Amino acid sequence: MIRRSLLSPSVALVLAAPFLSQAEESFSFRDKDPKRHQLSARASEIDSLAKPHPEIGFVFENKDGKPADVQQASVDTSVKPRGKLVIWLMGHNEELFKRLNSYGLHAIQPHYANKWFGIVCQEKPVGPQCRGNVRLEAATGEDFSDEVTIPKPDGMMERSLQFVKWLDKENPEGNWGWFLNEEKDDLRWTDVIVSGSSHGSTTATRFSKHVEVSRVVALCGPRDNYQTWQSLPSKTPANRVFGFSHVLDGGWTADHYCRSWELLGLHQFGRIVNVDKTPFPFKNSRRLITDCDVGGDAKKAHGAVTPGRNSGKDAEGNFLHEDVWRYLYTHPVDQVGEAVPMDDNCLKDQPQ
Repeated sequence: MIRRSLLSPSVALVLAAPFLSQAEESFSFRDKDPKRHQLSARASEIDSLAKPHPEIGFVFENKDGKPADVQQASVDTSVKPRGKLVIWLMGHNEELFKRLNSYGLHAIQPHYANKWFGIVCQEKPVGPQCRGNVRLEAATGEDFSDEVTIPKPDGMMERSLQFVKWLDKENPEGNWGWFLNEEKDDLRWTDVIVSGSSHGSTTATRFSKHVEVSRVVALCGPRDNYQTWQSLPSKTPANRVFGFSHVLDGGWTADHYCRSWELLGLHQFGRIVNVDKTPFPFKNSRRLITDCDVGGDAKKAHGAVTPGRNSGKDAEGNFLHEDVWRYLYTHPVDQVGEAVPMDDNCLKDQPQ
C-alpha cells in the first residue's frame, strides 16, 4: 500500500525565526502550486530488504491484518524552508507535523524496531549499557547489543534513508533530495533533527551520541534511569539537545529526566525553566518544564508536552505551548543560558 495525498495550504502557526544559516538560505522549493504535501508508504514496499522481527514486536501487519509499517512524511512548500529534516521516533502525530511544517521543517516518521522496550534488558540489576546498546542497534542496524539482532535494513537510519529516497522521487516539489549525500547512500545527518517522546526521545538522544545531528528534541525524556550512556562522549554537541517535561510526569517525579539532563551536561546551558512562568525565549535554557493543569493525572502529564488531547489549553481550547514547540525545534543552538551547578536534590545514583 502506497498512498499519496495533497492537502490544502495550512496557515502558518508561527513566524519563521530570522536566524538562517547559509545552507538554509540556499534551500528553495520549485512548486508551481505551493501547499502542504502529506505522503505515506509502507516500509516493506519501499525496500525489499526490510524484514519483520516479531520476537521484539516489530511486524509489518497487526493482529487484525492491518499494515503496521506505514511511514508518514509531510512538508509545506508554501513556507520558507529551513533545510532541516525532523525524524520523529514515535507513532505519527499529525498535530506535531503540522507545526513542524509551519516552521519550515520537513518531517518523517519511519517504521523501525522500537517495540523492544519491556522485552529485553529485564534482568535486575540491568547492565549499565544494556538499554542504550539496544537503542543504538535499533537506530543504526549495527551490532551493538547481544540482546537483539537488528540488521541494517531494519534500523532507523536505513529506513529513513530509503524513505527519503522514495520521497525524492514521489514528491520532487518537496526537494527531499536536499537531505541525501552526494552518493545518495546516506542522509546528511548534520541537517537532521532527531526527536521523539518518551521511549522515542530516549532513543533519539542515545543516537545523537553516536552520530552528529543538527539537534535533538526530547519530549518527556530521555529516561533510561539505570543506564550510564548519558554521560558518554558525544558526536552531537550538548547545546543542541532540548528537553521538555511536565512536573507530574512519573519520569520527572522519580528524577529520571533531571538525571539524564544533568548527565548530558544540559545544566551548562541554563537553569530549569518553567515555561508557564517565563516567557519566550525561556532564558535560552535547554531544560524546560510545565505545570499546566492535567487534573493531577500523571499519565496525562506524560503526554502533555506533545501536541494532542492531553496538551495544556486555554479557556478557548488553544494550545498553551505553541511558543515552546517553536523554540524547541527552531531556536538557534548557539544561543544558550548561563551555566548552573548540578542539583544535589536530583538523584543521579538510583537503586534498582
